[in-house]
Amino acid sequence: MNKKLISVLTTSMLTFSMLAGCASTDEKKEDTAKKEEATLTFMTNKVGAPSDAIKQVCENFTKETGIKVEFSAPGNNYEELMKTKMAANDLPDLWTTHGWSVARYSEYLMPLNDQPWFKDVSQSIKPVITDENDKIYALPVNMDIAGILYNVDVLEKAGVKVDDIKTWGDFEKALQQIKDAGFIPIHIGGKDSWTIGQFFDWVAPSFYVTNESSNFRKELKDGSFDMSKWSEVAGLFEKWNNAGYFNVDSLTSDYMSATQLLGEGKVAFEFYGNYGMTDALTKNKDAKLGFMPIPAKDASDQPTLIAGEDIAIGVNKDTKNKEAALKLLNYFAKADVLSELSSVSKMPSGINGVDSDTGMAKTYYDKYKDVKTMPYFDRAFLPNGMWDDMCIGGASILAKEKDSVQKAVDQMTQSYKDKINQ
Repeated sequence: MNKKLISVLTTSMLTFSMLAGCASTDEKKEDTAKKEEATLTFMTNKVGAPSDAIKQVCENFTKETGIKVEFSAPGNNYEELMKTKMAANDLPDLWTTHGWSVARYSEYLMPLNDQPWFKDVSQSIKPVITDENDKIYALPVNMDIAGILYNVDVLEKAGVKVDDIKTWGDFEKALQQIKDAGFIPIHIGGKDSWTIGQFFDWVAPSFYVTNESSNFRKELKDGSFDMSKWSEVAGLFEKWNNAGYFNVDSLTSDYMSATQLLGEGKVAFEFYGNYGMTDALTKNKDAKLGFMPIPAKDASDQPTLIAGEDIAIGVNKDTKNKEAALKLLNYFAKADVLSELSSVSKMPSGINGVDSDTGMAKTYYDKYKDVKTMPYFDRAFLPNGMWDDMCIGGASILAKEKDSVQKAVDQMTQSYKDKINQ
């Protein structure tokens, strides 16, 4: 081969190599540009420290991947805003499902059973976030395992042992002991009306759904439930109100007053999630607090705990950024992220094997880890929107209006009929 031909071939190879290198560089630049152009929308119902922590995770994700995240936490307007977005089919790429991943949002969310963390979902939360076809639609970052809050010192001074309380009859005897000892048995912060609804959400399951051999789960869901039975739980509320087991200012006091009094050792029991324990400790860091399972209606059943979503994240099934959205979701599923967000909320993670700082509640999470859990009553067994009806009926009873139990039943009956098929 002559020198001229060798020179031509060498030049050609160098040119090809340079062009290939340029093409490769251009492709990398294009991939990077595409990655940087991807922008996800993320909305949450959380406020305060949990919201700040979620936002920080999104910012860390952007730093690591170049994928931008438009974060929004509208607070009290969240639920109505999400309903509007559902109606307009204008939902974000990801959002926190605040207890409604199955009942309200499942038709808008991507099933997530094929994700790598699915096999590690805790059995305590799995039934709550699983539909009838065993599909789940949200990553349970943490889980809201709740019972009845109590002040340890108050119960000791009144001679009440929570381990002896199995039924509402047992609980009622304890309330009388506590009242006789000079303490407020139960605090209701009715100025914040949701605290009234909370009582019914905690108590109703024991009357209508927890008993495996005698329950109305099917009837409640298919619209055939006889809502006149609501007189049982409404009647219990009236009985305890008339007996003086609630604070006398149950309609004018509020939630923050409730947690302060719990921390100060003036109240025995409160029907709130374990966030109430955290808030009470901010008022008195030396308070000794705990939570107990919710008693059964009678001896034919067993006490239960309530399980619900706290920070649970779903992905819009119609997102135009599926790959990026799943990447963010699985970033949230990293053990260190799960641990951090669960610790901020003082709740256990919904993924097995993840440690979190649950503070004083840890003793009780461990103690009751084998107690059966049930979902929040209104989310699982009432038509969407009946929470307000429980609050309104309960307020009438607290005010000792004439025929208040029947009014509460009528309120629930009409609303149930109106909303069951909506």
